Amino acid sequence: MYRALRFKAIEWDVSFEDEPALLNLAHNSRIHLEPTLTGNRVLLDGRDVSQRVREPDVTDAASRVSVHPKVREWMVARQQELGAGGGIVMEGRDIGTKVFPNADVKIFLDADPVVREQRRLRQHNVRDVSAELTAAELRERDRRDRTRAASPLVPAPDALILDSTGMSEDEVLQRVEEFVKTKLKS
Repeated sequence: MYRALRFKAIEWDVSFEDEPALLNLAHNSRIHLEPTLTGNRVLLDGRDVSQRVREPDVTDAASRVSVHPKVREWMVARQQELGAGGGIVMEGRDIGTKVFPNADVKIFLDADPVVREQRRLRQHNVRDVSAELTAAELRERDRRDRTRAASPLVPAPDALILDSTGMSEDEVLQRVEEFVKTKLKS
C-alpha cells in the first residue's frame, strides 16, 4: 500500500517530504489489494500497478513516504479495515506492533544485513555496478525504518524472531508453519 502511494506521488510529482500533500494524495487514492495464487495484485485507482510498485525506485521511496505520522495513521486505518474480519496473513514493517498488535500470530523475520543485500540483488537479478547502489539503498531504507519516530521497525514483544540468515526458503516456511500450528493450538 505504501508502494502504491509512493508510485502515485511519483506520477503526480508530489515531494516525499511534503506530508500535507502526501496525505491529500492518500485521501484521493483508492488502493486495493486483490489476493491471487502468486501474491497480491495491487490496484491503484483501478489500475493494476503490481509490477511497477516492486521496481527499485518505488521500493526505496516507500519508506520515505512512510516516515510521515499522518500518512502512517491513514495507512494503518486502511490496513485495519482490510483485516477487520480476521483470517488474514499480512506482512509489513509495523504490522505486529502498530497495525495488529493483538494478532494471534506474529513473526519478525530478520537476517544478517549482508545476506539480505545478497538476496535482494538476486531477487532483482542485479549483477553490475548498480549492485552496490542497490545494497546501499536497502541499508538506508532499513536505517530510516528503524529510526523513524512513528512506528519504528521493531519486533513485537510476543513475536517469534526468526533469523533466516543461514536458512533456505523451505526451512523458513517449515519453521513458520510449525510456529503457527503451535500458536493456534494454544
